[in-house]
Amino acid sequence: MKLKDLFKNIDIIDKNRNIDMDRDINKLNFHTGSVENNDIFVAIKGYITDGHKYIPEAIKKGATLIVVEDYVDEDIDQIKVLNSRIALADLASNFFDAPSKKVNVTGITATNGKTTTSFMVDKIFKDAGYNTGLMGTVFTKYADVSIPSILTTPESLELQGYFKDMVDKKIEKVTMEVSSSSEELYRVKNVDFDIVTFNNFSKEHIDQHGSFEKYYEVKSKLIREASDKAIAVLNVDFDKIKDLKDKTKAQVLTYSLEEDNYNEDFSIRNLDLSTGKGKYEFVINRDIKYRDVNIKKGDFIVELSVAGYSSVMNSVVAIIIGLLNGIDIELIEKSINEFSGVERRFEMIYDEEFQIIDDHYANSRNIEVTLDTLSKMDYEDFHMIYAIRGNRGVNLNRDTAEKTAEWLKKLNPKTFYATLSKDTVSKKDEVSEAEKEVFLEVMRENEIDVKIYDTLEDGINNIIENATKNDAILLAGCQGMDKGAGFAIQKIVEKNLSSTPEILLERIHNRVC
Repeated sequence: MKLKDLFKNIDIIDKNRNIDMDRDINKLNFHTGSVENNDIFVAIKGYITDGHKYIPEAIKKGATLIVVEDYVDEDIDQIKVLNSRIALADLASNFFDAPSKKVNVTGITATNGKTTTSFMVDKIFKDAGYNTGLMGTVFTKYADVSIPSILTTPESLELQGYFKDMVDKKIEKVTMEVSSSSEELYRVKNVDFDIVTFNNFSKEHIDQHGSFEKYYEVKSKLIREASDKAIAVLNVDFDKIKDLKDKTKAQVLTYSLEEDNYNEDFSIRNLDLSTGKGKYEFVINRDIKYRDVNIKKGDFIVELSVAGYSSVMNSVVAIIIGLLNGIDIELIEKSINEFSGVERRFEMIYDEEFQIIDDHYANSRNIEVTLDTLSKMDYEDFHMIYAIRGNRGVNLNRDTAEKTAEWLKKLNPKTFYATLSKDTVSKKDEVSEAEKEVFLEVMRENEIDVKIYDTLEDGINNIIENATKNDAILLAGCQGMDKGAGFAIQKIVEKNLSSTPEILLERIHNRVC
């Protein structure tokens, strides 16, 4: 590709010399590990490190042009830009020829439930016969490609590369989770969304973004920056989301989970959670037209196979997206009813001698739904091990600790452990001393006894030793608990507590987490 084509519509502040813009280049990179001869290296300034420090290594590997925010003292062509992350997103779109314009893309944002919602949507699309792509917290998956995720939303260069590969592999419908970080760091810049949704909003990532206001600002970008060709689906039960109705060019559709709310485009009624699983009537309150799709006023029954109110919330969004894509109501009903859940989202990983539930347990709202669902289950004694969340700051950890303490007083567990997961987390997810101390402070204030294990494996092994017949164990936590199910199943097999150990081990072997 010629440089002049790669840099079209990109604001260049300066060049360190007279650069031949008619010359061809090989490819783009922002990580030195992938640099080859005649590549461009984009030096990104990150939270932890600065890509400018790695320019000498990129040059050694064959880079012939560097995109920088600050010139470096190296004998190489340099193009200076105001923001190298924005430049990377624009360069990536140009390099791959704006591939997201050639597929149908749904972007889902929320504080809770993005993953489950996206999996539900993907199942509906698959059941309708489409070739699908899925990008999010668990993996990027399409055609014969399955790549475990490090970030909820990939970096812009990787993201545009995936879209290009999807186009080449004839993918028709793409569902992706859109995180607040991806918006703040311009990873989804130039993604051409057909449908965007904002499902719920509560306090999380405040330390990461600096304030609740900043979190809202970046979280809402998906809606505020949607094009006039897109449709925005908003949960107006949240005032902050409702406020966006008049702040987007997109066509807006609204929904509410309040019983018998007929003021919005979609609502529910007769919600029944008595079995732990959700059953309700989905209501279309008026005729709706979107592109060449006509949705008629009416209602139908939804019965879920997965537990909890969160599944109800997620399924409502998935149903709306299915309807907007012109998929028959009968197929949507069947697909949603058959949906069996997602890894680490209130997932029952063992149910014989006792029960083990594995849950992502990300924030206060997630905790509320998870422990409320548990409170409705039948069991003898309750045991819980929580992986303290590292590198998320004291505010989030205080909130999650306070919500946990509130529910532990109601559930009265026989065993409550916490773990720092030093044996499993990477440096970016290590628990700081301040995060550990705020957790312990909240537990002391609420007179809750907790034993902290340095390693996840020791904590898991000991909590299983305490469990007896008909008990329930909750493995709770985000990155620190990702490998908890593996340790738990290994212990179950060692203790000969399963009638089908080979099946349990195979399931664990095939997990993404």
